[in-house]
Amino acid sequence: MSAPIAIVDYGLGNLKSVLKAFAHLHAEAKLVEDPAELERAPAAVLPGVGAFGDGMAGLTARGLAEPLRAYAASGRPLLGICLGLQLFFERSAEAPGTAGLGLLPGEVRLFEGAGFGAQGGLKVPHMGWNALAFARPHPLFAGLDEGAYVYFVHSYYVAAARDEDVLARSAYGLTFCAAAGRGNVAGTQFHPEKSQKQGLRILSNFIAQTRTA
Repeated sequence: MSAPIAIVDYGLGNLKSVLKAFAHLHAEAKLVEDPAELERAPAAVLPGVGAFGDGMAGLTARGLAEPLRAYAASGRPLLGICLGLQLFFERSAEAPGTAGLGLLPGEVRLFEGAGFGAQGGLKVPHMGWNALAFARPHPLFAGLDEGAYVYFVHSYYVAAARDEDVLARSAYGLTFCAAAGRGNVAGTQFHPEKSQKQGLRILSNFIAQTRTA
C-alpha cells in the first residue's frame, strides 16, 4: 500500500482499539482528520461511539462530510463501525432534522416498544454478544460460520430502505440489521475490534479488499 489505511478521527469513537486491531494484523493504519490525507488513503474506516448528531457535527466541523461522500464514490473500500455505520444512512431518530451522509438509503431507529424497558425486560443500550445471520455472501464475512458471535454496544439500529443492502442480521427483542453495505461501502453495527477472533477475521478481510482494490 502506498499510504496507510485512514481511521477517520472526528472527535468521537473507539479509535485506540481500532488502531490496535489493525496493528495486531500487521496493517499500517493512522488517525486522519485532514481531508487531504483521507483522499490519499487506499482504504478508510469510520468508527464511532456516541450520538448521531454529535458525529455529524464532528465530521462537518472538520470538513470531512463531503470528502467522505467523495471517497465512497471513488470505489475504494470504506468501512463503518457502530456509529460509523449509522452515519452512512440518511437520518436518525436520535437527532431529528440532522442529515446523515446519505451513502445508503434508510434511517436509524431506537430499540423501544413492548419488549424493552421495565415492561419487556430488555435493557437499552443493547450490550453483549449476539449471533450473526448472513443475508448474503460478502467479502467481509469470508471464512466466518453462520451464527458467529460478535460484540454489540448500541441503543439504535439501522433500518435499510433496500433489503439488498442488508448484509447480516441479529436479534435483540426484534430482528435488526447487524451489517449493511453496497459496492465498496460496508458497515457493521457491532464492533469487530472487540469481537475477538471473529472480528479480527472481518478486519483481515477488509485489509485483503484494500490490497486488491
